[in-house]
Amino acid sequence: MKSQNFRKSGKLFGALCGGLLISLPAIPQALAQESTVKVNPSPSIFSEPPYNRSQAPGSPESGVTPPRPVPPAEGQVSPVPPRPIPPAEGQVSPVPPRPGARPPRPIPGDRTQQPSSPAVSNDQQPLVEPRQTPSATIALTNGMVNIKLVNDTAAKITFQVIGDTAPRSLEGKSDVTLQALKAPVTVTFERQDGGQLIVTPQGSSEPGSLEVTFKEATNAAQGRSAMRIERNGSVFLN
Repeated sequence: MKSQNFRKSGKLFGALCGGLLISLPAIPQALAQESTVKVNPSPSIFSEPPYNRSQAPGSPESGVTPPRPVPPAEGQVSPVPPRPIPPAEGQVSPVPPRPGARPPRPIPGDRTQQPSSPAVSNDQQPLVEPRQTPSATIALTNGMVNIKLVNDTAAKITFQVIGDTAPRSLEGKSDVTLQALKAPVTVTFERQDGGQLIVTPQGSSEPGSLEVTFKEATNAAQGRSAMRIERNGSVFLN
């Protein structure tokens, strides 16, 4: 009886040992799975910020409203950025100095520098037109002059002393004397038939007298229509 009990106890012990040996490999595997679950969190967490790298940097999180600009209070003016002032007419925009360059030192006593006008050489000076050469010269008597008009043409001539007489007519092949005219004096004349006149002034033998002769002109460039006597006795034709 004792030997049979001993055998049954040995078989029971052997069965327990065998079951223990079979369950030993499963224990580390279960522990490894449990540690993996605790170490690695749920994959859905990588789809949320800040683990989701696919989202653009700086983008606002979902559900967060961006701040709105604050309008200016009543009576305040929105700040306006200053505009660059363009250079005035005739001025040059300032050039910024180069890095490391030293600014020029001001010259004492020279606050404003004005560009000097270029000197004009003698060759570039404007030419002065010479004065017209007088056609005749007479000696006036107390600034007065007597003018004798001689018409050598066959046509009538209309003449007038500007400021002294009205227009008058001088028949062909005739003459007339205008006395005591105060210089300077201007006399105009023209042919009534529209022709041109050659005018020849010359001093008379009498002091303060001038004789003017009219002849027909075949060339329009030779025609004259006015005569002026200056205070110095110079006679000019036009």
